[in-house]
Amino acid sequence: MPRPKHQAVFLVDGYNVVGAWSELRRVRDRDGLESARRHLTEALVGFSAYQGFDTRLVFDAQYRDCASHREVITPNVSVYYTDFGQTADTFIEKACADFRHDLRKFHQRLIVATSDRAQQLTVQGYGAECMSTEQLAVEVEAIARRVRLRQRPSQKSSGRFLEHALDPTAKERLARMRFGDMG
Repeated sequence: MPRPKHQAVFLVDGYNVVGAWSELRRVRDRDGLESARRHLTEALVGFSAYQGFDTRLVFDAQYRDCASHREVITPNVSVYYTDFGQTADTFIEKACADFRHDLRKFHQRLIVATSDRAQQLTVQGYGAECMSTEQLAVEVEAIARRVRLRQRPSQKSSGRFLEHALDPTAKERLARMRFGDMG
């Protein structure tokens, strides 16, 4: 059997995280739920790619006036909006129950991010691992910091002149242009 593309299926109770992260609460209170959902989604994109998770961010339908649907954000992140009357908790519980009977459970982890204690106990009963919203916030920030450090230029310019920042090919082309050779 081929190894799965993702290390884990990662289910996130969206409004639980929005309510728990102070930054997302501020965004929600200032700019509304849509903006808070977008900020959370953006935070999970980098985290999920770095971790190799198949992330499923779940939001209750109670705050939206449309039928349930799924939005694929990246190959690692999808946003799910539940059916009207269905909570994110029931959506996540059903996904955990289904996963318990899935052969992927032998090759993939199932992780649920929520700080709802009753939800944590329920999904653990299905064999899922739990991550608190606080732990998720710490891990998301740590990974974002690692990525920022990797993206810093590894080689500083040796001077304040433009020529020190140019690659050899560009320097050669500029030299030819200076002497009238435009070829």
